[in-house]
Amino acid sequence: MDWFQALIIAVVEGITEFLPISSTGHMIITEKLLGLESTDFVKTFIVSIQFGAILSVIVLYWKRFFKTMKFYYVLFVAFIPAAVIGFLASDYIDEMLENVVVVAVSLVVGGVVLLFVDKWFNKASENQEVNYKKALKIGFFQVISMIPGVSRSAATIIGGMTQKLSRKTAAEFSFFLAVPTMFAASGYKLAKNYESINNDNIGILLFGNVVAFIVALIAIKAFIGFLTKYGFKIFGYYRIILGIAILTLLAFGIELNVV
Repeated sequence: MDWFQALIIAVVEGITEFLPISSTGHMIITEKLLGLESTDFVKTFIVSIQFGAILSVIVLYWKRFFKTMKFYYVLFVAFIPAAVIGFLASDYIDEMLENVVVVAVSLVVGGVVLLFVDKWFNKASENQEVNYKKALKIGFFQVISMIPGVSRSAATIIGGMTQKLSRKTAAEFSFFLAVPTMFAASGYKLAKNYESINNDNIGILLFGNVVAFIVALIAIKAFIGFLTKYGFKIFGYYRIILGIAILTLLAFGIELNVV
């Protein structure tokens, strides 16, 4: 991986991490298009640059992280399902990360859901507090996002809307839940593949995190405003078009995993 490839992947991560279009799916596709070999370092880079995106949430919403301890308890409850399933199914999840077909199909299916989600869950309650029961249910939705291409953001926002949260509140809780979830996933990957990081590539890793942080700051602000005003349909159409395009290329024998 060179600096330019790191820049492209980090920009993709920063833009897509908090949008309901699957950051993992986009980075896998980007990795293939750039012709990168799926080495231990590349895998570590793709997961660990999420640290930069995590930091953007903390910077933008820092007051919420210093409000009450209950805030952390609720996040912990929501985090538990993904933590347990992620640990038990880690190897199987890694195998799916190599499958572009899984990503494409997930993009299409998730896109169809996003076309109708505003209609299905359009009645937010007056009480927008996320209690432990709601948090746990949203946490189970997050488990679905372990399938590459589903989108952690999409799954948790939809999960929040099923609990009668507004689009804005559901999106913000999705951002907050990303902090422990992505921190755990990135930390686990770094601990597992720390030997892939050396003096030659640690600079690239740090560079990727800085880029992801800056881009994610901009993306979060833009997404909240757009989502509140327009909803999910445009993201649904985008996912469907992208997924069908990938499946079409594969059907014609054009392989994305070019290395």
